[in-house]
Amino acid sequence: MKTIKNTFNEDRPFPKLFEGIQIGSHNEVVTNPYSGSGAELPPDAVAVYDVVLGAERLEDYERVRAGLDWFRKYFPDEFMVLLD
Repeated sequence: MKTIKNTFNEDRPFPKLFEGIQIGSHNEVVTNPYSGSGAELPPDAVAVYDVVLGAERLEDYERVRAGLDWFRKYFPDEFMVLLD
């Protein structure tokens, strides 16, 4: 399993469609279920990742697109491992 560890510490605003989501307090390693590759994400990125996966299941593609765009901007390497 390939794991990318991030070192980000900057402020990243959420997409408007994501206002009110709950954010944890610890980094987590998230694994791509298809490739087995993983990436360590800070709590805000874990929250966005979770919403993207849930929105995809609910066919809420506006929210999916907003989350993918956010990941591409703030976590391009992690995006390629987890969501591309």
